[in-house]
Amino acid sequence: MRRNAPSAGDRRDQLDAVTLDQFLAALPREVVVVNDAGNGQAPLRWVEPSELEDPTPYLLDGEFVLTAGLPFREGGGNAAARADGYVRRLVAAGVAALGFGLEPYYDTVPNQVVAACRQHGLTLVEVPASIPFAALGLEFSKLLESGNAQVFRQLAETNRHLMRAVLSARPEHELLAALIQRVPVWAVLVGADGRVRARAGAAVGLSQLQPLLKRLVMGSGPRVETETLETPEGTALVFGHPLRSTRDATLGSLVLGTDRPLTPAQNNVVSSVVGLLELLVRQRTSGSLAPSQLATALLLHPESLSGGGRGLDSLQDLLAQSVSGTRQGPVRVVQGVRAQAAAATPDGPVRELLQWRRLFDTKMVELTDYGFAAVTRLKVDEPLLSEVEQLGWRLVVGEPTGLPGLAAAYRRASALRPRVLNAGRSLREEELTWSVTGLLGGDAGALLAARLLAPILELGGERRASQLRILRSWLAAHGSWDATAKDLGLHRNSVRRQINAVAELLGMDLGQAQARAELWIALQYADDAAPDGLAEDGT
Repeated sequence: MRRNAPSAGDRRDQLDAVTLDQFLAALPREVVVVNDAGNGQAPLRWVEPSELEDPTPYLLDGEFVLTAGLPFREGGGNAAARADGYVRRLVAAGVAALGFGLEPYYDTVPNQVVAACRQHGLTLVEVPASIPFAALGLEFSKLLESGNAQVFRQLAETNRHLMRAVLSARPEHELLAALIQRVPVWAVLVGADGRVRARAGAAVGLSQLQPLLKRLVMGSGPRVETETLETPEGTALVFGHPLRSTRDATLGSLVLGTDRPLTPAQNNVVSSVVGLLELLVRQRTSGSLAPSQLATALLLHPESLSGGGRGLDSLQDLLAQSVSGTRQGPVRVVQGVRAQAAAATPDGPVRELLQWRRLFDTKMVELTDYGFAAVTRLKVDEPLLSEVEQLGWRLVVGEPTGLPGLAAAYRRASALRPRVLNAGRSLREEELTWSVTGLLGGDAGALLAARLLAPILELGGERRASQLRILRSWLAAHGSWDATAKDLGLHRNSVRRQINAVAELLGMDLGQAQARAELWIALQYADDAAPDGLAEDGT
């Protein structure tokens, strides 16, 4: 019997793995299915040749096992019983199919193997001697590679579909509808009050989900709660995902049910939907579901989507409309942090949001735990910067970028935010020197020097200068005694003795690369550093 290729009508718009049917249909016509167990839609993990009598300890579920029949020739006893035990073990291990290669041991598949496969429900395939096992493995690898490329394309298209859904008039309903089109599940969205906000597919009643929902509400952190339910259609695998606030409060739950485990690609889509629903409930909790605010969160935090945010190009037009410019023009990310003396906006977050929209001429503003983030086309010149600082805020002003670079620009601004907080001054990324000392900044560098070099800085003026000079010269010479001696006009033994004295004084092992690197950086700021209670001249 020859397995036919799946028709176009049989292929669903879903993210599935390579199936047994697809693999068999790709093989040469000489490969014949001797026993069809009806599991053609089973996903295949790998094609594995083995001549072990019991290969199951080395197998994963979903594998296609190949044998030339050696396990059935070894040992005495009843051949039928030996074949039955072999097949029974494969089935228990979750093997998808058994491929039996003809020659050098057998001219045809033994009757006892055929009988055992029929009895235990294992698909059996006859492989002629003209087709080496390696060719089957190569064919599966090709299918897997082309399947991966197709999955990436489908993920990109799925993300575009999810973007359209989340920006629609009924985002929760549209998201669940998009989900069940791509993934074979039913879905129920439950609010924090326990009421159903949206559902899609043949979902079970809310009463059956109460134990799962209770566990979701009582837990904390990112997690998935699972349960098995009996439904009129059979046994359902049920997965519960909490929808959390930025402070880990549970704002709702997404419950999914399916009759089979999901593939990794399908789980990626589920993760995307969970991330988008979390954004929706957070925006709803803050009192706004404006498309521009949702788009801001998606553009700055695309990690909530599978595939790293592929498909965000569907937000290009919305971005252009929201920042008052052309579709192709550059934008920049601005992050604002509140100075200690700044007071909160008296009229609450809505007034604050409108304030930043007006100042930066953009609708793309996100209020955050640290302050706010905005996407703007403005250069943020000195008058604007001064106006914001007079309100008690300090800014990280990013470099110009396009849509693909927004998430990276946001991460760079986030990395610079602690420096703004420590220094109490705004910072422009364009003016930054991209080096360790440039990123560390003068204030933090002086603090580092004061801590690491404190025993030396506490010494008298001339002795302190001498110790710093020899340490700087030795580190610059990469620890070379001769080069340091030449630079300072000393004998190499004198250099060695003084460096050992410095190491003992600092309490550091100068044989460690990290210690030397930290000291070298600290030395760049030694002139600006002094231990508590001492002036620069050591008096």
